[in-house]
Amino acid sequence: QVQLVESGGGLVQAGGSLRLSCAASGRAFSASAMGWFRQAPGKEREFVAAITWNGGSTDHADSVKGRFTISRDNAKNTVYLQMNSLKPDDTAVYYCAAVLTRPWLLRTSPGEYDYWGQGTQVTVSS
Repeated sequence: QVQLVESGGGLVQAGGSLRLSCAASGRAFSASAMGWFRQAPGKEREFVAAITWNGGSTDHADSVKGRFTISRDNAKNTVYLQMNSLKPDDTAVYYCAAVLTRPWLLRTSPGEYDYWGQGTQVTVSS
């Protein structure tokens, strides 16, 4: 019901910025809660940020608070992750995810999401 495609990853120096985009297909996007996760080599997938169906509520992991911002544009079927002041520890594959049930809730666990994109690589050099 929802297909997700991430873009915007790349190589950036520490202190730099990137904006990730996640384009969704299907009418269900505007009725879904969304999230961003990341996974570094040898590590588990971890929560980065989440947003409710209308963008009214957001949540960010402590490790990215004040540096990353999640947002969405339902008219464009797209969710964004603005990443500033990047650090080498932010290096990972970044995934967006969607869940259609109870979209007014913020979800921080990967198991709560039903749909996933293929991921986009973010590499931060020191």
